[in-house]
Amino acid sequence: MNQSERRNFLIQELLRENVQYRDMKVPAGEEEQKQLLRGLMNVRLPKKIGREFLKVQDEYLQAETAAKGITELKDLNPVSEGLYLWQGDITTLRCDAVVNAANSGMTGCYVPNHRCIDNCIHSFSGIQLRIDCAEIMRMQGHEEETGKAKITKAYNLPCRYILHTVGPIVHGSLTKADCEKLAGCYRSCLELAAENHLESVAFCCISTGEFHFPNEKAAQIAVGTVKKFIQKETSVKKVVFNVFKDLDKEIYSELL
Repeated sequence: MNQSERRNFLIQELLRENVQYRDMKVPAGEEEQKQLLRGLMNVRLPKKIGREFLKVQDEYLQAETAAKGITELKDLNPVSEGLYLWQGDITTLRCDAVVNAANSGMTGCYVPNHRCIDNCIHSFSGIQLRIDCAEIMRMQGHEEETGKAKITKAYNLPCRYILHTVGPIVHGSLTKADCEKLAGCYRSCLELAAENHLESVAFCCISTGEFHFPNEKAAQIAVGTVKKFIQKETSVKKVVFNVFKDLDKEIYSELL
């Protein structure tokens, strides 16, 4: 199969899976088809699916990521020993682990084609990730606490693992508790990476988007927490601060 054939196969399988979508017409355009496929993956509940679907999905997603271009951590220049600042798509970075800013349900974003990091990571990793996260939550028996972290495989992302953490949601004025919880996110991810003998971790800007944490204060907490941790003797030797917005790049550049 080529990419077009894979995409159409995946769309048809997901449409057939749900009776309410079976009469939906598939658009002819490539971009419209990509949006439809992503949306169908986003709204799909965590449940088993056939091996053929997963095989085709994995081939499709890996080809899509390769087309975007994979960034190798070894090709990035550190701003200081062990610390990196990189503006780019975290789903294309090859390192040991990337951090996902999750919600307390921990099974990804269900809003079709939403541009949050949670949606992007689940969309380009594949539906296996949601299934894994749902099983973790089933065994845990309650929603994920703010400031904690979980680890999963990365499936079709270039990295090896994903560290999922729930950042604080800021309502009104920023509080000391908000700051402590955000620091906990960074610390929990690094501790979990060390427990799993990982060397490199890439952080997104946790809580600064949909969760409304002030960008500058969030960056101060991130840099301070990471610098303190990497002074310890652990497996974690390289930490990437991944930014998307120019504003965050400026803030981190000054801090680092």
